[in-house]
Amino acid sequence: MTIRRHFTARFSTMTALASLALVAAGCSAPTDKAATPAATTATADTAAMTAPAATTTPAMAGDIVEVAMGAPQFSTLVTAVQAAGLVDTLKGAGPFTVFAPTNDAFAKLPAGTVENLLKPENKDQLVALLTYHVLPSKVMAADVAGAQVTPATVQGKTLAVDGRTGVKVNNATVTAGDIAASNGVIHGIDTVLMPPAK
Repeated sequence: MTIRRHFTARFSTMTALASLALVAAGCSAPTDKAATPAATTATADTAAMTAPAATTTPAMAGDIVEVAMGAPQFSTLVTAVQAAGLVDTLKGAGPFTVFAPTNDAFAKLPAGTVENLLKPENKDQLVALLTYHVLPSKVMAADVAGAQVTPATVQGKTLAVDGRTGVKVNNATVTAGDIAASNGVIHGIDTVLMPPAK
């Protein structure tokens, strides 16, 4: 598919940037395009979606992958990240924001969906799905409080983030926010996010 080829090129670029960030000892990913205002509903400056949190939350010892591996509710996600070959990317310098579906979120998908996605022949589809849950910047819950914004994901499509009452991402609700890692932050969500077809 044309979309997959486009994504593969974008993802290769993101991987290269992550590698450069490691060499540069902590340089963060470009953030000037990571978020764009919603066409009619934006209620706050979306710059908050691309900048590090104003108040620094102490990072846990582990990176995003290590933190997720230490949380039983993310075991299905960890398995998917491993199958997609994204471990090294998410262990990179970042910073990243991961909207992480819980095991219960994956269980809500139609029967057989997860098993099908984990097949080697469906790796491109799995990569596209998982990277749609990742922002190339660190975004804490306080950064979107009271706002509606549409940040761009690593996959290339945008998310609809609504921070007016709690935090919602598309049709998912953040159930465990601001889980700190050394290279970003994880927000647990109750629904798997499906990237738009176009």
